[in-house]
Amino acid sequence: MTRSACRRPVQRTRAFAAALTLMLSALLPGAALAADAAHGETLAKRWCASCHIVAPDQPRGTDNVPTFASIAKRPGFSADQTARFLMNPHPKMPDMQIGRGEAADLGAYIASLAK
Repeated sequence: MTRSACRRPVQRTRAFAAALTLMLSALLPGAALAADAAHGETLAKRWCASCHIVAPDQPRGTDNVPTFASIAKRPGFSADQTARFLMNPHPKMPDMQIGRGEAADLGAYIASLAK
């Protein structure tokens, strides 16, 4: 067997591993991406500001709903936990039909208000 013939199986294995990696990354697009708090702020102002005070410069919201800053400052607050909550909102919240990425972005934005 020649040296080039011995290398072919290794080259095929590497090519297969690269193709498999590309396919898996295409199937799991949000898994490795970090949440975008700036996008979360945009979403909050569009979807949540009619009830919640979502930003320090917002003059008012609806009574009896927490501000996003107060949510962020609660003991045990977690951006991930908030994102999971937003995927299945409670009955008083509208069903916004948001995706995981949008929920993660909102959670990251709320977390940024804990200062």
